[in-house]
Amino acid sequence: MLKMKSMKLYQLGIILTIMGGIAGQPAIAQRTAAAPSRYNVLFLFVDDLRPELGAYGQPHIHSPHIDSLAARSTLFSRHYVTVPTCGASRASILTGLRPRSAAELSNDIFAYRQAGTTPSRQPESFVQQLRENGYYTVVIGKISHSPDGYIYKYTEPRSNKMELPASWDEMLFDPGKWETGWNAFFGYADGSSRTTRQGQVKPYEAAAVPDTGYADGLTATLAVQKLQQLAQQEKPFFLGVGFIKPHLPFNAPQQYWNLYDENNLPLTPSPGIPQQIHPASLQQSGEFNSYKKGEEKASLSEAVSDEYARKLRHGYFAAVSYTDAQIGRVLAALKQLQLDKNTIIVLWGDHGWHLGDDLVWGKHTLTEWATRSPLIIKLPEQKRGIRCDKVVSSVDIYPTLMELCSVSMPYPGDGHSLVPLLHQQSSRWEEAAFSYFNKGITVRTHRYRLTRYTREQQPTIELYDHRSDPFENINIAAEKPEIVKDLLKIWEKGNTNLY
Repeated sequence: MLKMKSMKLYQLGIILTIMGGIAGQPAIAQRTAAAPSRYNVLFLFVDDLRPELGAYGQPHIHSPHIDSLAARSTLFSRHYVTVPTCGASRASILTGLRPRSAAELSNDIFAYRQAGTTPSRQPESFVQQLRENGYYTVVIGKISHSPDGYIYKYTEPRSNKMELPASWDEMLFDPGKWETGWNAFFGYADGSSRTTRQGQVKPYEAAAVPDTGYADGLTATLAVQKLQQLAQQEKPFFLGVGFIKPHLPFNAPQQYWNLYDENNLPLTPSPGIPQQIHPASLQQSGEFNSYKKGEEKASLSEAVSDEYARKLRHGYFAAVSYTDAQIGRVLAALKQLQLDKNTIIVLWGDHGWHLGDDLVWGKHTLTEWATRSPLIIKLPEQKRGIRCDKVVSSVDIYPTLMELCSVSMPYPGDGHSLVPLLHQQSSRWEEAAFSYFNKGITVRTHRYRLTRYTREQQPTIELYDHRSDPFENINIAAEKPEIVKDLLKIWEKGNTNLY
């Protein structure tokens, strides 16, 4: 009990530091003339991570390492991805572009591009742009879509065809006992996977194994080893480290499950389908239900029991804590090697995830639950935490890194550099983030979310007022036609005519 109270007090202290900062100290000091001229970049990609972290005001989550990073960084409280699915979201952040075709909403977008079935956009990623401008680039784990960066199906042997062939000087992954990246991605502690067991598995597992008993522990080990090598070279580097968890299945070593009292975990504030919408705006939890030994199935007609919901949330939170510990290992190595003195750190979640919210277990919706994700950026000279409440998009990250690394943008992207926000400089910032999926486009402004669908099912327009309805439980579009009219003008700016 004492340990739990201490943990909560520690988390509260970090949250207060991020919210308020430290009076009288500049957030980001000016770089000295003696400082190296080019930053390194450590980019941490985390799969299916919603902003349910201590640093985001959720004290029931044990995420001390991410919270500690946030306490020395700029935390973006309103960051939104362009597509609420893994591969397409990553393709968008890597190119700095919103989707303009149906193919760009698919997890297979990298395969389509390498096959030449979609229009070529060069360079293929901001990593390639860094590489072509003097950076040594390394990837470990899931950065594009597949866990090891190669194009192949879940059930196939690993191919030699890369998803981003022009981006990497080195591409590393340790599949361990699972032998392939995809088996490791869906892996269980005994070396099996959802694929090898043909779905006859539960959507969660607590196993008495060390951190390396699951794939993310192996990824962290590789990252620490690579940092030791990178510390010996003079070239600036980009190191991308992609962590799998908390993606399904919610598997983590038992020690991370032990951090939580399942009976006291909070349930969703959105237990049913939002009022005044069509169920077509949501999804039937198909990925979740593919775990055939799950105790209950999810549907839009009936919620799972509170007992099972808490079990699943327990698994998700344990997986978050497990990944947090692996991130802690990488950050500790960065500091021990004194690379932190000249390395930008970015932590990004590729989209959010419904944990029973709106009766959904999964992503793939144009809701706050699925499109909002963590974004934390740490500059080496930053001295205290900053909370930025401006609405920002994943497509803003490309121009941000280009400016920070003194590299030119190779083409006009769809985003804007976040550097003024990182430096807390007063500047005009248009708060509008666009997301695309399910025959719809949504725009999130500071106060509202407006979504418009191209479909037969009515209503096709949804409006949520986050000032009075932060969990998007009531569509008020029919009641507020003048607000809809005004927001449609903003919405049209993000209409890329992909439907």
